[in-house]
Amino acid sequence: MRYENIVEAKFIDRPNRFIANVEVSGVRAVAHVKNTGRCKELLVPGCTVYLEDFDGRMGTRKLRYSLIAVEKQTDRGPLLINRDSQAPNKVAQEALAAGLVNLPGLGKLKTIRPETVYGDSRFDFYLEDEAGNKGFLEVKGCTLEDRGEASFPDAPTERGVKHIEELIKAKQNGYAAGILFVIQMAGMDHFIPADDKHKAFGDALRKAKAHGVSVTAMQCSVTPSTLEITSPVEVRNV
Repeated sequence: MRYENIVEAKFIDRPNRFIANVEVSGVRAVAHVKNTGRCKELLVPGCTVYLEDFDGRMGTRKLRYSLIAVEKQTDRGPLLINRDSQAPNKVAQEALAAGLVNLPGLGKLKTIRPETVYGDSRFDFYLEDEAGNKGFLEVKGCTLEDRGEASFPDAPTERGVKHIEELIKAKQNGYAAGILFVIQMAGMDHFIPADDKHKAFGDALRKAKAHGVSVTAMQCSVTPSTLEITSPVEVRNV
């Protein structure tokens, strides 16, 4: 996926989870934050961020800028992390259509339908292959990193636990079922559930795998203006 009119800026602070104060070419501005997560380890005062500039195409927007990516300083050097919470589903759909992402139990896909209700949950994708086999895929965006180790979640997510429980039910009812972690950065060694952030989510993930739900992680190629799923990453502690 691609963004238009990307500009570099400096992060100042974040008055609330929806907006950030930034400095663009020496001028203070307000940017919409497209990920309402805590992001405290990323949005550090003075860090470099990348914004999508909607000047000339505002429509009904109130703010000119949206925060897309953050440059994190690590022991391995600068790491560019996409922070758009809508991006994982978009790149997952592109990867599914290209055959780069597959759901075990399904062959070549003929149907990729976003946002489908099953039970008490709305899964990110309903999938059906050419033989008529059906399945559900839930996608989670991952931006938490520590020395090449990607993890999820960065905060407690009861909604995430609920989705996993529904995936288990779908699997027991004959559907293929899987959860895909889209790591919104490159160069990761492996992925783990962040038990220190929400052990209940990690426990639910391990339960799901024991019941036949697939658990996969894919990292991305990231530039200030693009995001693309590239390769699988080893999943540990699941």
